[in-house]
Amino acid sequence: MTAAAALTATAAACLLAPSSAAAGPSDVELPSPRAGFDYQIGGAYTPPAGVRTVSRDYGASPAAGLYNLCYVNAFQAQPGAEQEWDPDLLLRDANGDVVYDGDWGEAVLDIRTAGKRERIAAKVNGWIDSCADKGFQAVEPDNYDTYTRFPDHLKAGQAKAFIALLSAHAHDKGLAVAQKNTPDLAADREETGLDFAVAEECGEWDECGKYTDAFGDHVLVVEYSADGLRKACAGWGDRLSIVRRDVGVSPAGGSGYLRQTC
Repeated sequence: MTAAAALTATAAACLLAPSSAAAGPSDVELPSPRAGFDYQIGGAYTPPAGVRTVSRDYGASPAAGLYNLCYVNAFQAQPGAEQEWDPDLLLRDANGDVVYDGDWGEAVLDIRTAGKRERIAAKVNGWIDSCADKGFQAVEPDNYDTYTRFPDHLKAGQAKAFIALLSAHAHDKGLAVAQKNTPDLAADREETGLDFAVAEECGEWDECGKYTDAFGDHVLVVEYSADGLRKACAGWGDRLSIVRRDVGVSPAGGSGYLRQTC
């Protein structure tokens, strides 16, 4: 084979080879470490004094003048929203029944094949586009850890491949991407293109160090118990943004609303 022919063959092989969906480190804006934080995914309200970083559902608008995360449920359907998804994109058991996350009544999405991951990502990326259009600075794709609850069906590699699709798209839109929970995959952040972390109950379960090992001080901590808040503040209050919320993340003024900080 001539040198020219070899170069042509190499180029063709590169074009035909499957590309990695993983996004590399990005130049997007990250939330400031140890800034006042409020977790408002259950309903938006006026941020308390001192808050500089807020997470809200993608259906809400960002808080003016603050750093805003846009929450999307990426790996599971919202309760009662099964009909919004193609039936074959809902994870099913051996009997053909839809698999549910019983704690929240959410149908699990089927990310087991590349084709299905791309179709699910197309829908979620539409929500991410809305986040960018509204002026959010980051996106928080929830339920990255779904595979840990359904190990008979889902694998970590599938979750990483899927979140990498979302990360790449979000970065193209100028948005940072948060790793939501899933400490066992924090070390894979470069492979998955994740920029910082939102860690629920890392104080409660002594997991905050797993996130800081990967993301440094760019970790937003949400606790749901007095003991969890105490442990998070004692170990990490001088480094991380920490808030305690009620489990239902109720809006201020609503029944059950609770918000505490270090």
